[in-house]
Amino acid sequence: MKDKFITLRSAAVPLPNENVDTDQIIPARFLKATTREGFGDNLFRDWRYDLIPGPSPEEKGVESINADFVLNQSVYSGKILVAGKNFGCGSSREHAAWAIHDFGFKVVVSSFFADIFKNNALNNGLLPVIVSDDFLKKIFLAISKNPKTEIEVDLQNQTIGIDHQKEKFEINAYKKNCMINGYDDIDYLLSLHNEVRDFDLVHS
Repeated sequence: MKDKFITLRSAAVPLPNENVDTDQIIPARFLKATTREGFGDNLFRDWRYDLIPGPSPEEKGVESINADFVLNQSVYSGKILVAGKNFGCGSSREHAAWAIHDFGFKVVVSSFFADIFKNNALNNGLLPVIVSDDFLKKIFLAISKNPKTEIEVDLQNQTIGIDHQKEKFEINAYKKNCMINGYDDIDYLLSLHNEVRDFDLVHS
């Protein structure tokens, strides 16, 4: 059972970079764990931190916070990540969705997602919202003017709104039902228990 998702109103973190691949989202060296917890610590690790080389090749370098990266800027916060076009391309690693969700994001907004990433997100309680290129530009502009600008995502009505402007988004009906009810695939099948039992009684 996962958290139910119906509506969310939150400030957002802007990441306008296009073609962000899953190795940038969660570098391969952090994929050893098999549970979902803890991956948020290494979300965008190579962008969040700069590596200062050691004094010799044999000595490990030291990481320092990259103050220019958006996740390290306290002016931005919220449960919505707004990303550039073609987000989640590259390898099929499910850990990318795990890392984003574990960091605290509930929604990712972009004008295009790689299909495998989109499905991985939906399977892990992370809502990928696809908007038009124009609406994505409006979101980035609004956040640049006021980082505290809030975005409202209404899954039931499939709308996303900002500054009194709204746009509809598409989502698979089955995945929508699962997210609203907090189901994974097994939970969904269990939810049909009574219907299956009644059908069996009628037709047996």
